[in-house]
Amino acid sequence: MEVMKGIVQRYQHKRISLVEAGVTRHRSIFNGLKALAEDQPNSKLCKPEVVIIHDAVRPFVEEDVLLKVAIAAKEHGAAGAIRPLVSTVISPSADGCLDHSLDRASHRASEMPQAFLFDVIYEAYQQVTYKRDLYAAESIIKERISQQICILMDAKEDEEHVGRCLEEMLKKELNHVKVTSGALCHAGRDLQQIILEQCYNFVCVNVMTSDFEETRKLLNALEESNLSILYPVVVISVHFLDYKLVPFGQKMEHLMQIKEFAKEVKKRNILLCGLLVYYPQDEQKLQESLRQGATIIATLIKERSFGLVGQLLVA
Repeated sequence: MEVMKGIVQRYQHKRISLVEAGVTRHRSIFNGLKALAEDQPNSKLCKPEVVIIHDAVRPFVEEDVLLKVAIAAKEHGAAGAIRPLVSTVISPSADGCLDHSLDRASHRASEMPQAFLFDVIYEAYQQVTYKRDLYAAESIIKERISQQICILMDAKEDEEHVGRCLEEMLKKELNHVKVTSGALCHAGRDLQQIILEQCYNFVCVNVMTSDFEETRKLLNALEESNLSILYPVVVISVHFLDYKLVPFGQKMEHLMQIKEFAKEVKKRNILLCGLLVYYPQDEQKLQESLRQGATIIATLIKERSFGLVGQLLVA
């Protein structure tokens, strides 16, 4: 701003008003429009019938072009400069090869300046900016509520290490994320404290069991807390199962109950997914499965997708 003020003063330009730029081109244009709007507080400028938008990197444009786009905008609502295509424009196929090229004689390149009836462009920018800000706010909220994960385990002492390995993998996968953990059988008071701290991500680790009893306890506690009223809570029920000891059909019959559980708790804004990890395996394969499992969990938490609710994923 100071540089521009210096240029205006040095060359004694008249009828120029300076407006603070925004963080994006879109925001900068919107700031300029707001400076001309009558509904803004402390507005010192008169609202024009037509406004012309131009690139600062190409400031020198012929007066005749400005006049033509302004007249056309006054008649049609919006107008812009165009020029003939010089370069060849192609359309690629799905495999990246040339599909066809456009007929340059039938197309034009859109250029600046562009002119609009002020009321038309101002209303459009108000609506679009609101939606962009809303999407940005949703993205910030999604990022913020993904910064803490609570891991609850049902493992016995001799089986606990596999759950701890998954926890360590998660810490590596999700840098800067606070990961807290505890045993499901002693989690009552601790869980209530975690809920009070507004943790929106829970990983329920079930070692050597295919039922959802412990996960159900967690879901009941979350429903009673009303934590999910504002933002969705992600719950991932992880099961380590020995496919040699438990018949595959019996195991899957138990695990597929997750669809019914997920359907019910989705009404409360709780997103329930399942993750199956084969165990035991040799150490190298187990580490790879845990790494894949941590990646899946991290993705589910970051994306918070309603489309994956009730799915049973395999690492």
